[in-house]
Amino acid sequence: MSSAIKIYQGRFGRVALLDMDAPLVQHAHHHCHLLIKAAGPDTFFSVHDELQPLTGDTAVLINPWEPHAYRHIERVEQRTVILAMYIEPDWLTTIHHPLVSGGHPRFFPQSCVRLSSHAKKRAEELAMEMWWADSVAAERLEGLIFELMLSVIDPSRSWHELARQMELSGRRPSDPRIRKAIAYLRENTGAEPDMNRLAEHCGLSRAHFFALFHRCTGVTPNVYLNVLRMETAINDLSASAHSLTDISYSLGFSAPAHFSRFFRQNLGITPSEYRRVVQLYEADSKQVQI
Repeated sequence: MSSAIKIYQGRFGRVALLDMDAPLVQHAHHHCHLLIKAAGPDTFFSVHDELQPLTGDTAVLINPWEPHAYRHIERVEQRTVILAMYIEPDWLTTIHHPLVSGGHPRFFPQSCVRLSSHAKKRAEELAMEMWWADSVAAERLEGLIFELMLSVIDPSRSWHELARQMELSGRRPSDPRIRKAIAYLRENTGAEPDMNRLAEHCGLSRAHFFALFHRCTGVTPNVYLNVLRMETAINDLSASAHSLTDISYSLGFSAPAHFSRFFRQNLGITPSEYRRVVQLYEADSKQVQI
């Protein structure tokens, strides 16, 4: 079973050092998602159903709401340790305004990039802190995360030019009917919605509803609901004293075991392990945005 060595959670999002020995189902995040191999054999992530290599020389970059999955290589006896960063776009904007486009669906122009020697050093420094330090000061942690972000993203590109290109390419469309559907999903994370009725509630046929939802968010309504459930679960696990049983029932699972399986398939570890390992730097109950 995969395990977590350390997880930091705060206004920056989440940073996890994960010891992986099992695949993850296709899922998505509202974060800017960076994946770097910290130790072990090379492996792969699937981004939009295309395999991207995760090696000592490459990083996998996943834009907000891009569907992706971890493809574990079963034949390899060793486990791969992955430095996984789930960075809040709003935090990037706060600390460095040129990164205001962090929430753009094309913020990362490539899904796989080569790591510079500087980026490798920054990644090793952060991984070592997570592996060995009992705690890291918030200011130092945010500095390490930011420096690593900038070193992995091509430091030579013009952020103003990138922002202009993104403005020309446009963000995803926003439709009031889809916003209405998302509001309903947010209010009903503990229910299993009838998608036919939800489509009708939005004045759309099922086929048109699914197509328009995907155009506006990049994912299906079911994947979006899974993201909402995961983020709600993570906030409850890290910032509340609610039992795993209460959390699982509040999210609509008929048994805690079903909740644990869902959580593990999306993050690689169990809810109880997340609660045990996470170090909370700042509680953040902000809603997931598109």
